Amino acid sequence: MSKYLIILMFSFLLAACTSNGADNSAEEMADIANETESYGMEESEQQFSEANKEEAQDVETESAGNDDGLATVEANRKVIYTADISVETDDFEVFSNVIQKEAKKIGGYVLESTLYNEQVEDLKGGQMTVRIPQEDFHTFLDVIEEGSTKVLDHYVSGEDVTEEFVDLESRLKSKEQVEERLLEFLDGAEKTEDLLKISNDLAIVQEEVEMIVGRMNYLQDKTDFSTVTISIQERHVTLSSVNDGDLNTWGETKQQFMKSINFLISAFSALTIFLIGNLPILITVGALMLISFFIWRKQKKNKSSGPGV
Repeated sequence: MSKYLIILMFSFLLAACTSNGADNSAEEMADIANETESYGMEESEQQFSEANKEEAQDVETESAGNDDGLATVEANRKVIYTADISVETDDFEVFSNVIQKEAKKIGGYVLESTLYNEQVEDLKGGQMTVRIPQEDFHTFLDVIEEGSTKVLDHYVSGEDVTEEFVDLESRLKSKEQVEERLLEFLDGAEKTEDLLKISNDLAIVQEEVEMIVGRMNYLQDKTDFSTVTISIQERHVTLSSVNDGDLNTWGETKQQFMKSINFLISAFSALTIFLIGNLPILITVGALMLISFFIWRKQKKNKSSGPGV
């Protein structure tokens, strides 16, 4: 009987201790929860900017790692097409006007145009840079080749920017989410220090958004309109055989006449240079010859008059 009584008392005491411990634990947990909540409110007011940055990084990482949209990218692939083509034509002005009219007809435009004249043959040439809607890119190249006399060079290239564009879209979406969250923090901020921190972070995010949008607009324009650079050279047109013969005869006659004139001028010039350049030697030689002549003449005169005396 005493054994059962002892066991019963021990169980009662254990239950009482357990109950008291549970009550104390519950009170302690409640205090910790209150302190944590209070600390969390203080931290959210003082360090909301840092917490928002970490959240923004998490959102951006999660968005960048999402590849579900790549399955539909193939149907809307973005490729930047460029072409460089060199051609010959019989008439530069006529051909360039055809290019301008064709570009305007399909919604394109001339971005740059240059013109130069060859001094030797008096031929015209130049270069044109044209922006063409991508869907008419190959058709426009066919028009150039058909309208020219001869295609000298032809180069076409394409740059696939689909992956970059999709990445920019994901980054833009995440940055806009961060911007929206920062605006919410800005509306709820009360301290001046908090307002300055939020405003600074908001300005950085908005600048990043503008850069992303600018890059996307650039890629969109490059993919919507292809760039075609056309080098145009006017071809030398020869005359008929009869006219060529006449022109060659007259040309050869003029050449021969000019050769004769040049020969006389060259000979006179050479003689003049020889005389003036060797004038000291000629004077010395002439003086010696003159002295020798007088000596010879005097000696001859003496010989002829000697026997008679």
